[in-house]
Amino acid sequence: MPKIKIMTDSASDISAENEKKYDIQVVNFKLAMGEKSYTSRIDFDNEQFYEMMDEYDGIPVTSQITAFEFLENFKELYYNDYTDVIYVSINSKGSSTYNNAVMAAEQFYEEIPEARDEFRIINIDGKGYTGGYGYAVVEAAKKAQKGASVQEIESFIRDWVDNCVIFFGMYSLRYAKKSGRIPAAAAFVGEIMGLRPVSRIQHNSITTEAKVRGDKAIIPKILDLTVNEQIPKTPYCVVYGNDESVRDELIQAMTKKVGYPPADTYRIGSEVAVNAGPKVVGVIFKSQKK
Repeated sequence: MPKIKIMTDSASDISAENEKKYDIQVVNFKLAMGEKSYTSRIDFDNEQFYEMMDEYDGIPVTSQITAFEFLENFKELYYNDYTDVIYVSINSKGSSTYNNAVMAAEQFYEEIPEARDEFRIINIDGKGYTGGYGYAVVEAAKKAQKGASVQEIESFIRDWVDNCVIFFGMYSLRYAKKSGRIPAAAAFVGEIMGLRPVSRIQHNSITTEAKVRGDKAIIPKILDLTVNEQIPKTPYCVVYGNDESVRDELIQAMTKKVGYPPADTYRIGSEVAVNAGPKVVGVIFKSQKK
């Protein structure tokens, strides 16, 4: 009988509760602030990280998860009698982590060739960030616990990440400017004019979908963009940062608009917050537009 392990990285922002409940293996990113190094989800939780960001004048730097770390994880699973591991990664164009997992799989079979017929490693590019692939991970783990086949689980994950869109708004351009995501001059003009970008994450890219004037215009714009693209009656999730009030406002607005609440909520961790800032809000959904 197959023994399947669902694996992801900490940028998926799955909750500690779901990690434990559905037996998901999470590989954690490391982060440096000056000379100090930290491990996400171990040395700090999200709330603590937001405080650390606020007190730190520099730019926190995240490091990719190495091929060696993946290799050690694959070996551990193999020697614990798993037959399959499905790893769903952070966007491959924003991090080398996915490619490192692929390299680790190749090295694993070179070192343990007899495992080829009894242990399958499936690496899937999540093509986005946070719950954009975190939702697929949690649902996949639920399916694995219910006895779904590897083929069914893999097909579900690939279909979701291939068609997933996130629309999100940033309430400050400070962190995007610090990280270089937005040129300093553009950020300065944007702040002076009160402009707030609403961005799209899809197919390994982040683009500006719209610009609105003022914080109060962010959620209405996200709502309009989402309902125009979402496949009707399909699950959606809400992503947020350090402000639960905007999360609740968006949940209320989406529930009223589409007639049902979100399937889950995802609180952004360090991997997203270093570029977007701690105060963000957005919707994760399956788009009818390819």
